[in-house]
Amino acid sequence: MARYLHAVSQILVTALTIIIPFAFADLTTTIDPSSNWGTWEGWGTSLTWWAAAFGTRDDLANIFFTSQTVTLNGVSLPGLDFNIARYNAGASSWNTINGTTKMVVSPKMIPSRQIKGFWMDWASTSPSSSSWNWSADLAQRAMLSIARARSANILELFSNSPMWWMCKNHNPFSSDDGSFDNLQSWNYQSHAVYMATVAKYFSDTWSTKFSSVDPFNEPTATWWNGKTGTQEGCHFDVSTQAAVLNHLRTELDSRGLTRATTTKQPNTLQNLGSTALAKIACVNVHGYQYGSGRRDSVRSLATQYNKKLWQSEYGEGDATGHDLASNLLLDLRWLKPTAWVYWQVLNGGGWGLIDADNDKKTIAYDAASKKLVIVAVNWGSAQYLNFDLAKFKTPGVDGAVVKRCATQIGGTSGKRYVASSDTAISGTKFWSYFEKEMVQTFEVDGVVL
Repeated sequence: MARYLHAVSQILVTALTIIIPFAFADLTTTIDPSSNWGTWEGWGTSLTWWAAAFGTRDDLANIFFTSQTVTLNGVSLPGLDFNIARYNAGASSWNTINGTTKMVVSPKMIPSRQIKGFWMDWASTSPSSSSWNWSADLAQRAMLSIARARSANILELFSNSPMWWMCKNHNPFSSDDGSFDNLQSWNYQSHAVYMATVAKYFSDTWSTKFSSVDPFNEPTATWWNGKTGTQEGCHFDVSTQAAVLNHLRTELDSRGLTRATTTKQPNTLQNLGSTALAKIACVNVHGYQYGSGRRDSVRSLATQYNKKLWQSEYGEGDATGHDLASNLLLDLRWLKPTAWVYWQVLNGGGWGLIDADNDKKTIAYDAASKKLVIVAVNWGSAQYLNFDLAKFKTPGVDGAVVKRCATQIGGTSGKRYVASSDTAISGTKFWSYFEKEMVQTFEVDGVVL
């Protein structure tokens, strides 16, 4: 979809759809070329959890950040050609400070939703000191680099939570009940220093220039709960947001960075105060209101304060794509953002464009169709490889055919995408002959986890 909309125009236009019930006529949609909603910046995704799990995968990068057609698990997928990537500066580290202070972890924490941060302790603000660990978060950084080398030309740095040691309860999953500030007052500037230092280091060291910096994520929400939270998050009162935004603008300026600053939830604009309001170039909103949301009122506030408007997160549990298509059109019609960003393109339970388990780092199993897809490669001498499915609740059907597709790696000689149906399950196992440097994909039906 992205490539076609890019090709049509840099200007968003509105369509008036007229539906006549029970009339035997073609549907007519009239395009209004005079409608101008601003210069379209693009489509994209936040990296964060999925990139921390799959960040070195070129095939996934090609699906999301090119217009190439890519085969994944036997399915041919058209590249989405996203040009926006949002990088999450993590809040977690597992070091001990002064021998006693360490990060608190919520009991319901999901491991893949803890992102390693760079600032280890408060001893030094110098990025070259031992207080900073720039080898952290390798996989998410790898995906950012891969995306940049493809179609991603707009990058945003954002934060789900300050570093854990800046938090009142040392828990980057928010305050214990979610309704109070979790950022210590003496660390308002420290959080700004963290974001600005990351932006500067990425620019100087890895030639990665962020177009904007967002120091918050759903900051006035009360569902960020340190006792029940499953992911990094933090509540900020509006007055705290204003203080951090003022500090962030100062820290960016002092490092010679002209990056735009952004904030969430437009209703906070009315209470930020003129000083902090002047520091904001764009308002980032999230699309979890779905069909019932008042998108026109959000657009009105952004227009009132003369701020650019992004829809910077969207996701739901409908794997059919029905809700995605519906809400995307509603956003373009009423919210009128200049950019539209999906939250996690790889996730489970319908929350993703591709079904995946970021903790197990698997994309293979399709629970709805009870199909297991296995991709295996043999780098050495030719040999048989056996596959045992005994740990599955139902390991397929004894005697059932396992479809396979084989390709010789490298060059143009040898087998290429050769499909066969000569393999079958025997008990809980099946096997296949692999020639040297051969990759094979197997589809096993009737498998239950």
